[in-house]
Amino acid sequence: MEGRLDRSRLGEDGYVVVHDVPDRAAAAEVVVSLGDLVPQYNGLLTHEVTYRPGNDHRAYSQSANTILAHTEAPGWNPSPAYLALFCHRQARCGGGHTDLLDIRRLVDALEPAELTLMTDAELTFPGPDGGVRTTMLGADDTGRTALRFSYNLLTAADYDPHHDSDVDDFRLPLGRAGRRLAHRVSDLFHELRTRVLIPENALLIWDNQRMLHARSEYADRARHLTRFWAGDRTRA
Repeated sequence: MEGRLDRSRLGEDGYVVVHDVPDRAAAAEVVVSLGDLVPQYNGLLTHEVTYRPGNDHRAYSQSANTILAHTEAPGWNPSPAYLALFCHRQARCGGGHTDLLDIRRLVDALEPAELTLMTDAELTFPGPDGGVRTTMLGADDTGRTALRFSYNLLTAADYDPHHDSDVDDFRLPLGRAGRRLAHRVSDLFHELRTRVLIPENALLIWDNQRMLHARSEYADRARHLTRFWAGDRTRA
């Protein structure tokens, strides 16, 4: 729906693209219609997703590198209900896609033992006030899906690791089993994902407690998006 948020599509698919959004302020108004903006890692209500020198060896939003499957801020309590990216300028190189996968599709593809690890094994997700200790997949107080996941955390014990990090199994949150699960989820994500190259002056919004997301590598360092986190008034 041009210029307006299609809530039914967001609920059905877990994500929606809102076109014809003129600027950052208009994008914020759309996101706020879902819930209050939530401060991000930098303490601000927005984060500029664009290349910044010094991040070339990190899987980080301000690098141009691939970022593998995760949910946003899994150690926040609660984690953001919605994540939104407003595109000022998309990469001209054919990279920089935002990849999404509904946890419902992933659950159907996992082996029983892999799903049990996600639903039964508790781990600590670092965050404010010591983070959150919980399972990767569960439900909130209203019975809605509550997904928390980080490939990087399970394989490197860090949300934004250096590419050459080599971490012993005993230092990982779920040890070797968690590392194996991360690789398995990453493989399935690559197979089942939906790829979105956000048009300029468009806003991509998705349910962060239901959808895994990732980003493909890109070469055009002029790529620029603004990120928002939001709560959900219906889950309050």
